[in-house]
Amino acid sequence: MEIINKYFSSLSCDQLSRYAQLEALYRYWNERINIISRKDLDELYERHVLHSLSIAKIFTIDPETKVVDIGTGGGFPGIPLAIMFPRAQFVLVDSIGKKIKVVREVINALGLTNVKAVQSRAEDLASQKFDLALTRAVAPLNRVSRWAQKILSGQNQGLICLKGGDLNEEIKAAGLKTKSWCIHEYFPEPFFETKFVTWSEIPV
Repeated sequence: MEIINKYFSSLSCDQLSRYAQLEALYRYWNERINIISRKDLDELYERHVLHSLSIAKIFTIDPETKVVDIGTGGGFPGIPLAIMFPRAQFVLVDSIGKKIKVVREVINALGLTNVKAVQSRAEDLASQKFDLALTRAVAPLNRVSRWAQKILSGQNQGLICLKGGDLNEEIKAAGLKTKSWCIHEYFPEPFFETKFVTWSEIPV
């Protein structure tokens, strides 16, 4: 938890309390439904929470923005960002039921009212429209962008991805207007040396 305080010093007491509860909640549920590796669970705040919050170092999510987290897994990056931006609305989507069960339990335990967890394929949410899509190491950019295009609307719609490794070929293959930021410039821990945040403009 100290690493969150280190890089986000202006958090409210309510935000700090919710971030502090995450480790116990994920340890409890991971014993029952294994969704995070034991090694990563021991580094939860760096490898999952802070990694998710790297997006908040680059972007501000405005109030009333409708955000979809595609392939949320255990709730990352959606849950940490929902705590950071409590006036935005988040829908966390995953096709695997046991993952969504954990996400729902964590959301309920934290008392988050701006987050909903849905078991679904992202592309099946076409009846809902979102302003912003997020993903974390779900699929190549060209595939994720096709899913996002079906559920995004608005003039400034876009896709934010947490990615790792050499992205040049992946960005080229997607054929999108994309910008990337190296997370290591914001968080100098070795884990982030090859981690990136990307923003892609999704055509209407």
